Amino acid sequence: MNYFYSHFKKLDKPLILAAVFLAFLGILELAGMAQNDSVFLAHQNKQIIALAVGIFVMFGVSLFDYRFFKNNSYGAILFYAGILILLAVLLVAGEQTRGTVAWFKIAGFAFAPVEITKIALVVLLAKYFSGRQAEMYQFFHLIVSFAYVALPAVLVLLQPDLGSALVLLSLWLSLVLFSGISRKQIIIMALCGILVFTFAWAGFLKDYQKERILNVLNPYHDPQGIGYNVIQSMIAIGDGGLSGKGLGYGSQVQLKFLPEAHTDFMLASIAEELGFISVLAVFSLVLIIIWRIIKVAFMAENNFARMFCGGMALLIFIQTVINSGMNFGVSPVIGITFPFLSYGGSSLIALFFGLGLVQSIKARN
Repeated sequence: MNYFYSHFKKLDKPLILAAVFLAFLGILELAGMAQNDSVFLAHQNKQIIALAVGIFVMFGVSLFDYRFFKNNSYGAILFYAGILILLAVLLVAGEQTRGTVAWFKIAGFAFAPVEITKIALVVLLAKYFSGRQAEMYQFFHLIVSFAYVALPAVLVLLQPDLGSALVLLSLWLSLVLFSGISRKQIIIMALCGILVFTFAWAGFLKDYQKERILNVLNPYHDPQGIGYNVIQSMIAIGDGGLSGKGLGYGSQVQLKFLPEAHTDFMLASIAEELGFISVLAVFSLVLIIIWRIIKVAFMAENNFARMFCGGMALLIFIQTVINSGMNFGVSPVIGITFPFLSYGGSSLIALFFGLGLVQSIKARN
């Protein structure tokens, strides 16, 4: 018992509290939705279970010595390979929901492998970049690291899940920029990015995906179609005002004018029922989480630990920016949920798994 108590004392408590409070806000909003719809009561109960499992996983992973990944390349490779196998099997054995094969359904619970894929990719890229910072001027390393992210990104696109694929690519790009590449490489990468986007637009993206991107420019050009979600989200945010209409009293949420209120548009739901003050509280909690992870990175004793913490902070930041943009109508609706806040057990548990590795680094500094 003394070992566990001593270990717990070394963990970053503000990081734990901020993540738990953020998840609790999401569960609170689900409780408001459940007042008029028993389906959301089931969602609420599942999210409570996921939060409990996530906290348990975080503490369990924090006991694991993260230096296993730092000192053993096969550890990161096996983690990554296992995820690739899961993604490949998913395409064959996964259950299709609204045209997307993104989940395994087991005993009433859904598991989305793409969520743990994000953590596995952070581990692998942190391992790869941390040992090659002096060699990052070589394009070979950029190509190899891109291949690492391209494999899962292609499998995710085949589901199809454009949003998660973009998160994976954004994560790779952010870590590459922080790894110390030259200005010349940045320019070449930008040109390659433009070429890839042009190719994807011409021959890969489906019509509805193109429409979602173009919808950002003017959501009112098709208010009953592709622009509907964004318009309803902005109405919900405006209706809530500073203090909100009260839990369970938001007309957009309760009358189901706002689609995906518990997932993609959880932020808009909170804005309508709990007010813009609560939205500011949400962003404050995210900033605390990112700040505490960065603080652990600065205190870390090796490059792998610093790169992993940087990757986790970037992952949370990227998803927060994309989802907030969706809710405020300034980015395409691509199915990215708000970290810790939105309904989704796979995402919540995976994020707490990542925080467990951050805590493992903190406990061993």
